[in-house]
Amino acid sequence: MYRSTISFIESEAPFCLANINRGIEKESLRVTPDGYLSKRAHPKEWGSALTNQYITTDYSEALPELITPVTTGREGPRQWLFDIHNYIYQHMYDEVLWVGSMPCIMTKEEDVPLANYGSSNVGMMKHIYRRGLGYRYGRYMQTIAGVHYNFSLPDDFWPKLQSHYGDNSELQTFISDQYLALIRNYLRYCWLLPYLYGASPAICKSFTKGAGGEFLTETEDGTMYGDYATSLRMSDLGYQNNAQAKFSIRHNDLHEYTAELERAIRTPDQFYKELGVRVDGEYRQLNANLLQIENEYYAKIRPKRVINSGERPTQALNRAGVQYVEVRSLDLNPYDPVGISQSQIDFLDVFMLFCLLQESKDQSDRENAENDENFRRVVYFGRKPELNLLRNNRSLPLKEATLQIFEEMRPVAVLLDKCNHTRAYTKALSEAIEMANDPSKTLSGRYYKDIKSSAKGYFGYTMELSAKVQQQFLSQPVEPRVQRLFEEEAEKSLAEQQEIEQNETLGFEEYLEQYFAE
Repeated sequence: MYRSTISFIESEAPFCLANINRGIEKESLRVTPDGYLSKRAHPKEWGSALTNQYITTDYSEALPELITPVTTGREGPRQWLFDIHNYIYQHMYDEVLWVGSMPCIMTKEEDVPLANYGSSNVGMMKHIYRRGLGYRYGRYMQTIAGVHYNFSLPDDFWPKLQSHYGDNSELQTFISDQYLALIRNYLRYCWLLPYLYGASPAICKSFTKGAGGEFLTETEDGTMYGDYATSLRMSDLGYQNNAQAKFSIRHNDLHEYTAELERAIRTPDQFYKELGVRVDGEYRQLNANLLQIENEYYAKIRPKRVINSGERPTQALNRAGVQYVEVRSLDLNPYDPVGISQSQIDFLDVFMLFCLLQESKDQSDRENAENDENFRRVVYFGRKPELNLLRNNRSLPLKEATLQIFEEMRPVAVLLDKCNHTRAYTKALSEAIEMANDPSKTLSGRYYKDIKSSAKGYFGYTMELSAKVQQQFLSQPVEPRVQRLFEEEAEKSLAEQQEIEQNETLGFEEYLEQYFAE
């Protein structure tokens, strides 16, 4: 079925694959010239973090998030990222964007500033949610940065695929089912991404608080290395939520998926109850449940739909189905000025389409555990020569497993090349095959070697790379049309935030009650 579907697309719908929808969300820490976390507020010249469609913040006020609009051109997302970087660097004073996923020098937890979105109900909810994350997991977690890749096929692709499969369901039901099938395959193979593109094999000792001793080696320069690590950002040292072991998320059925997330945001947790929700008149967290909101579920990939005002993510999915998927397993690429290379984007397109077109069986708890174990092994030991992974309870060398998958992906790369009149996709796959054969060519392998050889440690070498990127953007004049676009968006977003705050009619408690109403 896989090969026949590829042949069908090539003959009946090649134009569809020339119009893949892509968007990127990229985070980076703002740091001082000496490498400490910035204490400055989100620059006013960037507009409102609440309403600016291109420039916002993620967890911390010092963690700007740059958002590209949806584009269909291969090179569109990186051009947008370049333009946004170019603009914001003109309004950063002497600050630098840290190019590593794991943060710079860390001091006290309370020195990590929570993102501020103003006094409106929606702004306060976003702020209190982040305060709750700090109480639950510590504020250090709010300084970790990464790249999210949003992917979807054009609308005219789906009726053709549905006809080819002989499916008679409602079109949106078919689309949602296909995206869930993609996600299931992604979770089976997503260890490939930290292997190829993980770029956090080392971190500052100041971040660890003594954790990771069994996996990491400490050096005199204050660096903690994982000798074979690929992405410590995606390990237990990075994003974590131990309470998530209390619920099981599967992607076999959309309503089953949303129902489990709904259960998690309504199920109290004893530890979170002990933290308190409102203490001395101040909210510590939105609630004392397993998840404050759905986004607290730290998934490697998410089914998504653009939400309406006041709507929760699960409500949007139940209302109109899956619209796109969000890949969340990517570290910042410290060697690329915008944090992700074109070759990475091209590989992701091949990988995502491969996951969509391959047969995709339903998930079981047993397979989920196996997938999680494979991912854990790769983030800690992915470059270890004798590393084995699990497949159906059997052990398989990582290199063998990787090359097998890449061979299965090759027809998809060829198809994308033909549909887009390029050789970029097969080239990206060839680069990945080189990395499978030689782990030193992976991003983590290069970064590990360069940090070691620099004799400056993780902090010194990453600071050096960050300063070079800063100078690159400062030396590049902003095009007048780009300047106007982002200045107008900044002004418009500040006015929108003010309007939201002035037109507020509900008290915050009533707003929360309505937001979480079933």
